Amino acid sequence: MKQLRTPIVSVLGHVDHGKTTLLDKIRRTRVTAKEAGGITQHIGATEIPIDLIKQICKDIWNVKVTIPGLLFIDTPGHKAFTNLRRRGGALADLAILIVDVNEGFKPQTEEAVSILRTFKTPFVVAANKIDRIPGWQSSEYAPFLKSWAQQDDFTKQKLENKIYELIGDLYRFGFSADRFDRIKDFTRTVAIVPISAITGEGIPELLMILVGLAQKYLEENLRLQVEGKAKGTILEVKEEKGLGITCDVILYDGTLKVGDTIAIAGKDDVIVTHVKGILKPRPAKEMRVESKFQSVKSVTAAAGVKLVAPNLEGVLAGSEFEAVESEEDIKNFRERVKKEYEEISIQTDEEGVVLKTDTLGSLEALINELKEIEIPIKKAEVGDVDKRDVVEASANRDELNRVILAFNVKLLPGVEEEAAKYGVRIFKEDIIYTLLDKVKQWREEEKLARERQKIEALVKPAKIKLLKEFIFRRSKPAVVGVKILAGELRKDVRLIKPDGSPAGVVRSMQKEGENVSVAKEGEELAVAIDGVTIGRHLEGDEVLYVDVPERHAKILERDLMDTLSEEAKKAFKEFLEIKRKENPFWGK
Repeated sequence: MKQLRTPIVSVLGHVDHGKTTLLDKIRRTRVTAKEAGGITQHIGATEIPIDLIKQICKDIWNVKVTIPGLLFIDTPGHKAFTNLRRRGGALADLAILIVDVNEGFKPQTEEAVSILRTFKTPFVVAANKIDRIPGWQSSEYAPFLKSWAQQDDFTKQKLENKIYELIGDLYRFGFSADRFDRIKDFTRTVAIVPISAITGEGIPELLMILVGLAQKYLEENLRLQVEGKAKGTILEVKEEKGLGITCDVILYDGTLKVGDTIAIAGKDDVIVTHVKGILKPRPAKEMRVESKFQSVKSVTAAAGVKLVAPNLEGVLAGSEFEAVESEEDIKNFRERVKKEYEEISIQTDEEGVVLKTDTLGSLEALINELKEIEIPIKKAEVGDVDKRDVVEASANRDELNRVILAFNVKLLPGVEEEAAKYGVRIFKEDIIYTLLDKVKQWREEEKLARERQKIEALVKPAKIKLLKEFIFRRSKPAVVGVKILAGELRKDVRLIKPDGSPAGVVRSMQKEGENVSVAKEGEELAVAIDGVTIGRHLEGDEVLYVDVPERHAKILERDLMDTLSEEAKKAFKEFLEIKRKENPFWGK
């Protein structure tokens, strides 16, 4: 016996372009408000039964369908979630690419189009936020064409211009596209449906097109053997009161029954367990935030359900599961899982940060992001932060790597005290780009502080002129007025003459009767110079240079010339010429 399974529809697009808001409008829920920062961090699933779709589309419903409804997968829009979205894209029969019609294509929109093209997933573009077009008059849940008829010519032209821009963007990716009501063949042209996820306008046409595409063009793909082997993807692993550890899953093939033996990818090995319970969210409820589930004996693809089973502690979110009947089935599954892990290739460095995340998808995503910004990774794992992670991070030689990045996980008892003891910095966030931004900012600030320390410790170049009319003492030490011609003069630096011979050591400096430790370019002040006598070693009107030690000169010339003023650079070059007269390789 064969029947059509529920088509899986992936919702993709740029962060904040309205994916979850659109599904909220279809479901009449408010998931967006419950997301961290209003942004989806994990894949979620919602089953929309055909009766609810008919109700939303009642003004324009004119098709005969046999699909049971649509299963929507809401995927994170931030670019860090390439791999999660890639799984969403691979799972999907159809997709909605949501674009803010006022902003157009963004980097993650382009990434989403590439994913859809890679997997050859048919998709519809939802041109969202038409309610923000200047002059737009909104009508709650109205079909787009009904709303369109009520707009003035100026507003219509504004929207038309935006749609033509989207058509151009899609053309760059090799897709022919047009507004949905102008399309004759939906297999050749991508439909653009103008919508508002806030008012619901255009949603009736969007759902009608998805149902029509699924029914007409995907019928063969959606035929399924109800008794076939159950296969699915783990979305999330979490503890539920009274149930223990459970898994939120998408079943994309076959039928899963209570009592079935299933194999799931775990942290260390494949976990073989049996299904104790299958909990389904109520129709049109989002699986991630649903509180009342119905217990069912079996479920047929495609569906988003919560699985209750023993020994789920080590299960990795983002991995596959499959119903198994024999040792051979388990062996084949294990080989497939091993291959998938190798593809993720968590290659760690000897020196680097410790990364802990809640799911395989976010681990994969953060590894890619950290590599892109050239932050080395010493250890990358799914799971909460424990004391061993602190010890691992503290063993890094470079303080910049004595860091733990904790994404959406807990810090186990004693971790913070241990981190304080070992000087380990912990960054804990539940929004990926906030975590990355904070780490990047901290590293940059630390690097600047180090640079400042390094520069502070160096003897800087300076060129000074002795002022003969201000000789206050001739020796032990000589005290004379000087003008700083270039650079900065500090206490305890050695001075040399233009011929390279020594000219004493600066012991102290006074300006207007006050002791100072630094004298800057252009300043005049009294300087005590030890080791010279005015009249014997110096005339009292010479130009002198700070004798920069060779090691310091090397660092200044190689790395820090940009930190010097133009006059200081010139003085430093003159100083180098003096030193290199006798030894051309001095300071090189």
